[in-house]
Amino acid sequence: MERAPFATFTVAVSMILLSFAVESCLSILHQDLMINTKYTPLILNHGLDTTTTTMVMPLYYNDSNKFVNSASKHSRRHLQTRRPPNARMPLHDDLLINGYYTTRLWIGTPPQRFALIVDTGSTVTYVPCASCEQCGKHQDPKFQPELSSTYQPVKCNIDCSCDNDRKQCTYERQYAEMSSSSGVLGQDIVSFGNQSELPPQRAVFGCENVETGDLYSQHADGIMGLGHGDLSIVDQLVDKGVISDSFSLCYGGMDVGGGAMVLGGIVPPSDMVFARSDPDRSPYYNIDLKEIHVAGKALPLWMRSCIINTHIHSIRTSPVMM
Repeated sequence: MERAPFATFTVAVSMILLSFAVESCLSILHQDLMINTKYTPLILNHGLDTTTTTMVMPLYYNDSNKFVNSASKHSRRHLQTRRPPNARMPLHDDLLINGYYTTRLWIGTPPQRFALIVDTGSTVTYVPCASCEQCGKHQDPKFQPELSSTYQPVKCNIDCSCDNDRKQCTYERQYAEMSSSSGVLGQDIVSFGNQSELPPQRAVFGCENVETGDLYSQHADGIMGLGHGDLSIVDQLVDKGVISDSFSLCYGGMDVGGGAMVLGGIVPPSDMVFARSDPDRSPYYNIDLKEIHVAGKALPLWMRSCIINTHIHSIRTSPVMM
């Protein structure tokens, strides 16, 4: 099979132009975006800090004039030699056949397995609930709360939207491709697989009652939300202090598929550099795009500001509202 032409993206990194291929491994952190030109993960520094106006997406701050002593100010956010345990999780599927990458997550006691799309643009992790009558047929059976001895509903409170009986918190998410998911929030033990150093943890997730659009028809069971927000699986683990404030994604390529994801810190490559991601401009991981090349040919750009969104059914740039 002939290898499909791949696209390279050039972004501004401290006045340096850096190209990277979408088929390479990438790493992301939540405040500046670290990009490595070699085949190592893209890392995201996940937390926000009110004392800074940029998001740190790499492993450390490299602007000595602006971020003096940043390690002490952001001790939760920088990667250390002696780091907390991380969760290493294989990725499955690919863009050409499926339009997304998935990982496996186990919920409940005993654990129930789910194939979830890794999504940096979503803040909620959710799976179909056994009671859902408006959910599609997916890869695995629906989640059955009554079979888990550790499941607890998230009770209605002033910080959440509630169901009609005002007994349980609810969630609702709508996406640009006109799909949507809604349901109730529950809490249970979440396990990350046998490659994970991180033991199972309690986490809040969504139990779907309604799916529409692509979420209804897709093969994957649900979404693993990696974006900013209290319900993000990464934010929850970071807030508990069980992982470092970063995560990494490494994709196998369009005609290869698979890959790896790490929740928590990794040993940083020596040649890692930064691209700025401004949380004041957008709540999503965003960068300033300088060039796109496909098969060596530069394409015209109609929009320079883009977000990094791993839940896509086609390759496209998403505009950032200024």
